[in-house]
Amino acid sequence: MKAVQIVFLFFLTVPFVEIYLLLQLGGIVGVIPTVLLVVFTAILGAWLLRRQGFATWQRFQANLAKGEIPAYEMIEGPILLVGGALLLTPGFFTDAMGFVCLIPQARRKLAQYVIEKQLVNMQAPFQRPTEKKGNVIEGEFKKEE
Repeated sequence: MKAVQIVFLFFLTVPFVEIYLLLQLGGIVGVIPTVLLVVFTAILGAWLLRRQGFATWQRFQANLAKGEIPAYEMIEGPILLVGGALLLTPGFFTDAMGFVCLIPQARRKLAQYVIEKQLVNMQAPFQRPTEKKGNVIEGEFKKEE
């Protein structure tokens, strides 16, 4: 399945899941508590996003100060951004996915997967070319005029 199809399917199914969960919880606890719970998760998510964002930014700056490449932090930043957007979207399913993006261990594992499996190996252009053993003729060259 192509990435565009997956994103389309995601945007098609998530609203139905959200509506279903909101209706089910609203039927159990009532309308007012459900609305308050949605607002509470958005406020809590914004607070956690701010804390995790600052922590990631500090690690980013610390790695730069040490002369290291902040690869994980550069991947974790967009993950935090997506998590924050999911938390501000009303609904419990998107809140759960957003909170997973804010868990440091889960975010680190996702960043590790992206770095190891999805990104192009950046060492390849800088490696020395390997010697070909089959067609190489060693010898000396002397130009006579």
